[in-house]
Amino acid sequence: MLGTIVNTICIMIGSTVGSVAKRAIKPQYQSALYHAMGLAALVLGINAVTSHLPESNYPVLFIVSLALGTLVGTLLDLSGKFNRVVQHFSKSNLAEGLSTGILLYCIGTLSMVGPIMSALYGDNTYLFTNATLDLVTSTVLASTYGFGMILAAPVLFLFQGSIYLITSLAGDVISEELMNEISIVGGVLIASSGLAILEIKDCKTLNMLPALAVPVFFFIAKYLIGF
Repeated sequence: MLGTIVNTICIMIGSTVGSVAKRAIKPQYQSALYHAMGLAALVLGINAVTSHLPESNYPVLFIVSLALGTLVGTLLDLSGKFNRVVQHFSKSNLAEGLSTGILLYCIGTLSMVGPIMSALYGDNTYLFTNATLDLVTSTVLASTYGFGMILAAPVLFLFQGSIYLITSLAGDVISEELMNEISIVGGVLIASSGLAILEIKDCKTLNMLPALAVPVFFFIAKYLIGF
């Protein structure tokens, strides 16, 4: 868990430094950083999809995942509920920042494979590398959205901690094949966040989050049925 703890602390430090720096950054520079993060999210999302899709054995799975997941998320109104809760405590666009930050921190190869490597082999290299990247990312995000971005830190801890715990208890039950499918869906969600930040199209990314669970259920069914 050392790597996850370091990763969480780096996000907290970055969020703190970024929020302090925000006061000294002029509005036009904040706007520039805002759009830069939108472009970064868009590129990272597209890269995740194009990198993992050729390796997929089920190229239609991510489409089904997005369709079913978005339908469930829309029925539950995840985006609306999340925005209302955050806006109750903040009048800024913190909800957008948190949803983007959580996706960038959690849905990535380093963030997902890192806890598995740590649990199986005690190797924290991936997580330390991810922590360095998140330190920079959280600083930039907090300089745009404020100190509230620190709330993404416990989400990352729970996410990586869950992967670490499951891997520790069940060995290599989380296959590379499953991670690949989740990465494809996650890439689409990150790109969706980028479009929203750039004010091109608000796809209500939070409503699409259940799509990440569809590949998990698919592989569970695949294992139980044996196909």
